[in-house]
Amino acid sequence: MNAKAKKIIVLGTLFFLPLFVYMFFASGKNNFARLPILTENIAEFEGFTSTDQIPQLKDQITILGFWGNRLDLKKAEALNLNEKIYKRFYQFQDFQFVFLAQEGQQAAVDSLRYKLQTGAGTDLEKWHVIYGDSLQITEQFKSLGTPFQLSENLSSPYVFIIDKNRALRGRTQDKDLDTLWGVNAQSVAQIHKKMVDDVKVILAEYRLALKKYNSDRAK
Repeated sequence: MNAKAKKIIVLGTLFFLPLFVYMFFASGKNNFARLPILTENIAEFEGFTSTDQIPQLKDQITILGFWGNRLDLKKAEALNLNEKIYKRFYQFQDFQFVFLAQEGQQAAVDSLRYKLQTGAGTDLEKWHVIYGDSLQITEQFKSLGTPFQLSENLSSPYVFIIDKNRALRGRTQDKDLDTLWGVNAQSVAQIHKKMVDDVKVILAEYRLALKKYNSDRAK
């Protein structure tokens, strides 16, 4: 390959890569509109435990879920989220999954994680599970300010998008649900049609903000 051909390839890459990134994010129906803030000041994970480092909501884009004490009922939800959301976005910086389980469920969580790693071939580096008692989990759920309730198993089929400022993001004019507080992880269709789009929007929002910040600093 001669020098001229190499130069054309480099220039082509520099031109088309930003265009590809733009088209990736713009493919969401909301394009670059901000996702509405539904609840502010979501509680941090005070008092919870983990087999690893306790994650933080601040400065992270978080998909937050509640598994409670019946992990045997969560396999389908975990697989749905893994295939449609986690695998697609986990390589983006400052993106994480966090699920809350009741103390004593460590073995069941390990089993579920093993199935995700082996069956789905997933790198679970950004998939965190933390443990608390019934009061801690209930209070964490209440801080979201949603109209939903936890089940008697301290679980919920809904997962929630939390931004870097610990605010719950969703839709206030969803055509099907009016206000979309969270997405039902039991529904592949809802994840695909709504959550994929919303995650794209919030990632694009932060990337545009970072681009503007870097541009302002360069002036």
